Amino acid sequence: MSQRTYPSDLTDLEWALLEPLIPPPKSGGHPRTTDMRQICNGIFYLLKTGCQWAYLPKEYPPPSTVYHYYRKWQRQGVWEEINHALRSRCRQAVGKTSNPSVLIADSQSVKTTEKRGRFMVSMVANR
Repeated sequence: MSQRTYPSDLTDLEWALLEPLIPPPKSGGHPRTTDMRQICNGIFYLLKTGCQWAYLPKEYPPPSTVYHYYRKWQRQGVWEEINHALRSRCRQAVGKTSNPSVLIADSQSVKTTEKRGRFMVSMVANR
């Protein structure tokens, strides 16, 4: 059992769900020495607190390493895959189908500034 340092750190149960979704190391070359759970914990700490990468606590791997995995997984679509997998699991746990069958789109009215409004009126008047 791992001891949590910060509230954003993964519990053992959360890590058990997330670990299989983390991409395996590349074949060949040096074996992976970075603890992927600590990488995730560092990413979640940053996302929860809003701190800068350079201010990650020393309990986590170096900020450059955490950032490297964050960006790599972002480019590879790993975060989206994790979101879909966990969403499906949560839906099934409450007796729903794994994928939603209804989509609701909502919009919000946004006021334009007076400057924009006058600009647009001016453009229309000059046609």
